[in-house]
Amino acid sequence: MTIQDIQARGEALVAAALAKDAKAAHRHTDFFVFGRHIDEGIPHWERAVEAGDIWSHYTLARYRKIRGDRDAADALYRAVAEFDAGCAYGLGVLLREDGNTEEAAEWFRRGWENGRHLDCKIELGKLMAAEGQPAEASAFLMSDTELGDIAVFRWSQLFDSFVEVFDRVAAALDTAEADEDGAAALAAVRELFELDAHFADYPGLAPRADALYRRGSALSAEAGMYYAMFLTETGEESWPEAIELLLRAREEGVPQAAALLGNKCEQRGEMAEAERAHLLAVEAGEEAPKWNLGMLCLRFGRYDEAERWFREFGDDDRDAVQQLARIAALREGGPRAADEPDYRLLPVLRERAEAGDVRAGYEYADMLNDWGGKNARYLIPWLEPAARAGDPEAAYDLAQLCAKLRRFTDRDKWHRVAAERGDRHSCHHMGWLSDHHHDYQESERWYARAAGLGSRLDSMLAGKLMVQRGAYAEAEPYLRRAWEEGDDNDAFRTETAGYYGTALRHLDRLAEAMTLLTTAVEGWRDVLRLYDTDDLDVLARMIDPQKELDALDEQLDAESEEDDDEEE
Repeated sequence: MTIQDIQARGEALVAAALAKDAKAAHRHTDFFVFGRHIDEGIPHWERAVEAGDIWSHYTLARYRKIRGDRDAADALYRAVAEFDAGCAYGLGVLLREDGNTEEAAEWFRRGWENGRHLDCKIELGKLMAAEGQPAEASAFLMSDTELGDIAVFRWSQLFDSFVEVFDRVAAALDTAEADEDGAAALAAVRELFELDAHFADYPGLAPRADALYRRGSALSAEAGMYYAMFLTETGEESWPEAIELLLRAREEGVPQAAALLGNKCEQRGEMAEAERAHLLAVEAGEEAPKWNLGMLCLRFGRYDEAERWFREFGDDDRDAVQQLARIAALREGGPRAADEPDYRLLPVLRERAEAGDVRAGYEYADMLNDWGGKNARYLIPWLEPAARAGDPEAAYDLAQLCAKLRRFTDRDKWHRVAAERGDRHSCHHMGWLSDHHHDYQESERWYARAAGLGSRLDSMLAGKLMVQRGAYAEAEPYLRRAWEEGDDNDAFRTETAGYYGTALRHLDRLAEAMTLLTTAVEGWRDVLRLYDTDDLDVLARMIDPQKELDALDEQLDAESEEDDDEEE
């Protein structure tokens, strides 16, 4: 495909838009999308938008969003959303991602009622469930269905399952309350665990779960412990109540309640409270908190106390013996492990962060994450100021925490901030994200940027995309670096050989290509296992090293024949 061919298609797209020929404009747009010519398509879509073509509005909005210009995407969708269900859907998704669920719901409703856009109906149902109306959401999805609306069934069944759990637990608690049966109440609230994976996506479920947990905790201290766990995962404002529930459970003989309180306090950075809770757990006969106390004392340089706790485990406990040896070395002035933070700085860093030092806030959160883990929600407020100030490390870490919390729009936003400020891991993520949305030119740019920041994997990925678009000379230095600096332990070694060999074949470096393509052919089955066999787009873009090797053999045969002719 030549530049002239691409330009001609673009002009045909604009002409179709001017002629109000929507089908032709759609067809020419597909040429750019499926031909992976997004960069070339954008200026033509801009002109077609000016001519009023709705499909160009939709397509350009999509790529503006993928490339980070959400305001432009909003304006493009909004301009025609009244007349086009697809743009109503795109606008609704954009608004929902930005937290404007009320307006998003309105656009989804319009897209469904005016254009029978099934995805609008599904998204509206999901919003209803997220607001705490799963029964109403299921009923809405199943209303006015047609033969081709099978996609709604999955969501309807999911929302029905929420209702079933709530009704089952409520009925079991009715019986437990009538019988004043704490064990039955405990069994009932345990069934709520089925919903744990859904509260992040459907926060409106939490109030009803809260009410059921509360009922169970009135009959069972252990149920109260589970209620406390629920509270710590669904809302910061409930932390004082969670403490009371855990202390009550400990007083009523639930052995792990104090230990759980200690772990939660550690995750929150409340180390004095954590120590008190661990001591309560030890008093209740728990063994594991002794280890937590030993580590806490060790990390804060209280070696005598740490030694006493580790000796509780006896000489047969290898881990405890290792920690005792470590304490002895530190007493003699030995260095801490190279990758171990100096946790004695935690109080100082927190004080500085609370006084407005954004870098101290980042360092505090980073150190606290190393300490406790699994505490994403507590760390975000400490990281956000540094990330907003443009600190790439803070932005990257914040993106990672948002991913753990399933806040994917925020994840991508912070990865973009970190990538634009030179974080290679975030550059890789942006390359993956663009690739996921089939914007391969943008993906290639991000992978090339990550490669320039030192990533061999991204060097291979950038070179691979260049080979797939036929830019063999551009690909060669990226693939050469990935190959020469790698080794046989690289998970992407065989794939590198295939693409590097392909590039070299097209650059007429046939002897080098032969070795690489032979290596690729021998191990290509392992490469194929890395990819989804149902992803036809990925499979269609992949090279076939056997075909490349066969083509190389033909080239060598042709060269040999030419040499023979010259000799004659």
